Amino acid sequence: MTKKRTATEPYQRARNIFREHGSVLCTKEAIEAGIHPRTLYAMRDEGVIEKLARGLYRLPASEPLANPDLVTVAKKVPRGVICLISALAFHEITTQVPHEIHVALPRNAQEPRLPYPPIRVFEFSEQAFEIGIETHTLDGVPVRIYDTEKTLADCFKYRNKLGLDVAIEALRLYVEKGNLTVDAIMRYARACRVANVMKPYLEAIL
Repeated sequence: MTKKRTATEPYQRARNIFREHGSVLCTKEAIEAGIHPRTLYAMRDEGVIEKLARGLYRLPASEPLANPDLVTVAKKVPRGVICLISALAFHEITTQVPHEIHVALPRNAQEPRLPYPPIRVFEFSEQAFEIGIETHTLDGVPVRIYDTEKTLADCFKYRNKLGLDVAIEALRLYVEKGNLTVDAIMRYARACRVANVMKPYLEAIL
């Protein structure tokens, strides 16, 4: 009896490569890791791997992704950083329900085209873009997200686009959670040039 194609050596090797990378790979990563394009697309067509987004695949036998949208954006926009309301939601200091993923990119960077999930790109200056980045492993994938204090400063920076009420609420919830670091907030506020804007609100809440 002929073995099923999914049990062949190329498929097994490809599965092992997927597992070594948290079970999620984009096309470029898969090919660079040693999976032949013909094998990758055959696995897709036969349901051995499932498509998360265009050019992004995972092993269907894996546990359901807890953060599929953030993982997809991290894979498809590797230079981007999760920011603003999406970062607030990750840090649990907002009551806003994100309907799109907010992603920071340096000014003049090429804006990504991503069919899903919906994203909104914000251009940051080089200085503001580089500071406050944390890398969190979500569903086995490294995801770049601004830390809590940097996110607060960013929300005041973009208050005209997000709403001042969103920034103030986030600051209040941050203070209520405890473990606040005023020095870090003000350092980021100065870097984002919103120190004079944030200071009165911070003093009022404290």
